[in-house]
Amino acid sequence: MAVVLRLKVFGTKKKPFYRIVAMSKPSKRDGRALEELGNYDPKKGRDQVALDRERVEYWLSKGAKPSETVKSIIKRLEL
Repeated sequence: MAVVLRLKVFGTKKKPFYRIVAMSKPSKRDGRALEELGNYDPKKGRDQVALDRERVEYWLSKGAKPSETVKSIIKRLEL
């Protein structure tokens, strides 16, 4: 089972809110997540990211691949 770190969409129209989750690769975008790792609110600015760094490092050590957006968020937070 390939695991991917990606964004799961919440919020309403024109007010998106995302959760950063670990999911199996074939599951749908808003499908069941293996674990929620944090959240990201793009409307409130670049600093509105909450992330459980310990769990992100765990999933990356197990071979999980981050999406491009999650990769840029992690890089911005310097993990």
